[in-house]
Amino acid sequence: MVQQPYQAYKNNSVNTASPAELTLMLYNGCLKFIRYGKKGIEDQNMELKNTNIQKAQNIITELMVTLDQDAPISKEIMPLYDYINQLLIEANIKNDIELLTEAFALVEEFRDTWREVIKQTRTREYKQGVQA
Repeated sequence: MVQQPYQAYKNNSVNTASPAELTLMLYNGCLKFIRYGKKGIEDQNMELKNTNIQKAQNIITELMVTLDQDAPISKEIMPLYDYINQLLIEANIKNDIELLTEAFALVEEFRDTWREVIKQTRTREYKQGVQA
């Protein structure tokens, strides 16, 4: 019963989020799943590890599929996404925390950069709105 209001809140957050906010949510989710995958390795819980690393891979795949191929920056981002995906695959196969740590750091950098882009965009839009 307690889950229902939380689930409704989560669904509403996703349904009302802008594309930029959805991307930020994906990065945050990926980081969460990498953390859980790392915990699975540490606890020798292979189901926890595998399930969560695969969820992180699914998010990276989603980011790859939805990347605007016409944007010049996509030529630089796509290889990084592919590299993160390869790190996740290898970490899952080898139970390698170091590979997960490297993947985490890269996703965290994307997330932090994306968060800053959203912040700057909102500031610019606010200033333009005030001047109008």
